[in-house]
Amino acid sequence: MKTTKNTETAAAKKKGTATTQSKSKGTAVKAKSSAAEGLRELFVESLKDIYWAEKALVKALPKMAKNSTSENLITAINDHLEVTKGQVARLEQVFESVGEKVTAKKCDAMEGLIKEGESIMEETQQGPVRDAGIVAASQKIEHYEIATYGTLAAFAQTLGEQEALSLLQQTLEEEKEADTLLTEAAYNNINFEASEEDEQ
Repeated sequence: MKTTKNTETAAAKKKGTATTQSKSKGTAVKAKSSAAEGLRELFVESLKDIYWAEKALVKALPKMAKNSTSENLITAINDHLEVTKGQVARLEQVFESVGEKVTAKKCDAMEGLIKEGESIMEETQQGPVRDAGIVAASQKIEHYEIATYGTLAAFAQTLGEQEALSLLQQTLEEEKEADTLLTEAAYNNINFEASEEDEQ
């Protein structure tokens, strides 16, 4: 009787293991034939992704500035536009430093963030409320870029790409500064003006 119970327990465990394995198989993502196999390939693919993202941002920022009413915000966006153009050129240097051809690959994340910003502008009246929405959308973009450049810098360091690391860290610091400026713009007047509109 004891043997039968042990056999049943073993069978149940085996069945549980099989179920877990089948579940994990169901969640596995099939890789594309062009999928990165090593960290260097992942690094280069990520560079292509953020290169597309920065170029898309160069086109999107003027629209954000045009739809803003706060002078501080307009200045911050226009200043960041010039910085972003410099970041595009710096990424080209990164490609060159690691011996890769400058290539852009569509960045779904940045496309989504830009579309969200456009939706906010469509759903708000021009004025402080729209300005607050533009700040929110811009900060989401900055946070995505901070995360991306932080990761790329870590990859470059691991791969021993010192020149690329230095260039990526410069951009990372610029993105952090832009985020700080947007926060100051929001807390200094934009959010308060938007709140006052609600009370009127």
